[in-house]
Amino acid sequence: MSTSTVRINKNLKTRRSQRVLLSIDVIVAGERAAGTRFAEQTTTVVVNAHGGLVLLKEMVHAEQQLRIRNVATGEELPCKVVDLGEISHGKNEVGIEFLEQAPRFWRIAFPPEDWNVNSPEAKRSGK
Repeated sequence: MSTSTVRINKNLKTRRSQRVLLSIDVIVAGERAAGTRFAEQTTTVVVNAHGGLVLLKEMVHAEQQLRIRNVATGEELPCKVVDLGEISHGKNEVGIEFLEQAPRFWRIAFPPEDWNVNSPEAKRSGK
C-alpha cells in the first residue's frame, strides 16, 4: 500500500485523508436482512480520518448501515459499508465510512496530505 500523494491521472478519485495500516480492536454491529441483529469483535486493517477497512465473518452489503465501537475508548459511531473486497481467512474485507466526521475516533494523528515517505522530514525522523 502506498501513502504517496503523487497523482498519475488527474481523473483518479483523490483520497480525503491518508490511510494508515493499523490494527485496532473494534466491535461492528448491524442488522441482517432477516431483521436479526449481529455484533462481531474484529480488528481494523487500515484506518483513515473518514473510516477504515475491517475483516468481518458476517456478510454485509454495500451501503448497509452499521455501528462501529472502538474497544479501547468505548466510543461508538454510525457508519456505512462503502466497499466489499476479497475474502481472506474466512473473513470479508469491508470498507466502512463514518456517517459523521470523526477524525479523532482512532485516537491517532494522521500525516498531512502532502506527506511522502521520500520527504526529507520522513528521512530525518528515522535517524
